[in-house]
Amino acid sequence: MRIAQIAPLVESVPPKHYGGTERIVAYLTEELVRSGHKVTLFASGDSVTSAQLIPVCRRSFRQNKRATDYLSREVLLMDHVMQRASEFDVIHFHTGCLHYLISRHLTVPHVTTLHGRLDTPELLRLYERFREMPMISISNAQRTPWPCANWQATIYHGLPQDLFRFHPEPGRYLAFLGRASPEKRVDRAIEIAKRVDMPLKVAAKVDPADRRYFKREIEPLLNDPHIEWLGEISDKDKDEFLGNAYALLFPIDWPEPFGLVMIESMACGTPVIAYVGGSVAEVMDDGVTGFVVNDIEDAVEAVRRVRDLSRARCREVFEKRFAASRMASDYVNAYSRLADSRMTRVEQSVESSMRSFQGALAS
Repeated sequence: MRIAQIAPLVESVPPKHYGGTERIVAYLTEELVRSGHKVTLFASGDSVTSAQLIPVCRRSFRQNKRATDYLSREVLLMDHVMQRASEFDVIHFHTGCLHYLISRHLTVPHVTTLHGRLDTPELLRLYERFREMPMISISNAQRTPWPCANWQATIYHGLPQDLFRFHPEPGRYLAFLGRASPEKRVDRAIEIAKRVDMPLKVAAKVDPADRRYFKREIEPLLNDPHIEWLGEISDKDKDEFLGNAYALLFPIDWPEPFGLVMIESMACGTPVIAYVGGSVAEVMDDGVTGFVVNDIEDAVEAVRRVRDLSRARCREVFEKRFAASRMASDYVNAYSRLADSRMTRVEQSVESSMRSFQGALAS
């Protein structure tokens, strides 16, 4: 198939540091190319890909210190897509909602993967307006606020199987990897580590929007001998960071749409202790790849029970459920259904026109 992947321009594909959406776009694109599809990636010029790259801008928004207007970049991105739309069998958007303005005018099958939360009133009003748009969710839980959308499939994220090594031996520290934001609850991870008297290594990004929260709520907690603050780490550092951990703490306080770090940890063989919420119950195999908990007391007990889990089994579950090859296969199936559906509609339209024409001749 001739497939267009439309990535956000905030980060490169793949991102240099934090960036879940762009990372998934990279894994999906590479797997589709490896499977023999002709893929075109619309992304920032600092992206690295085996697909044909259409560089909408020279550098990603985050890497360009002089860039101040992200909206203008998105408008340029959509114009590039419109100009070349007829070259593709399917167009796959990962860009939120701005493309809805052009999607209604596309004659090519298209689909949107929604990568974020959907439970805000503003989003729900927007999606209701564009409810005919074909959508793919990244977990069934993500759909909950908007069950009547034009959902095509739920497709869980996947990682290349050689991205992370299996680490058979547990480490001596707990790990936290993600954003230092109110919904990710680094403070809970710190409290858990203190309760079980274990070191905690925190590899976290502080977004500009979260700096005030970080300064007020998190930074004072870092002056503790249990805590080692690493800041934001790169992809190449994740393998050692996650693989050498005793367990990953994922103490969220929001409806998590997927939680990529959970499967990154499983790929290393490291169990996950995750608070229930959003996709967690779908991604986790409770009692196998870790434990799903409700509060601090549950989490503390889960840390003590981690020693009974098999790290090899964590890796096996990752390979079976969360490989990039499975993710790409699921997307190709969705693309094919969209293409077949469009062909059926075209054929029905032609037949209807022919009947109308024949009726006119008969009269």
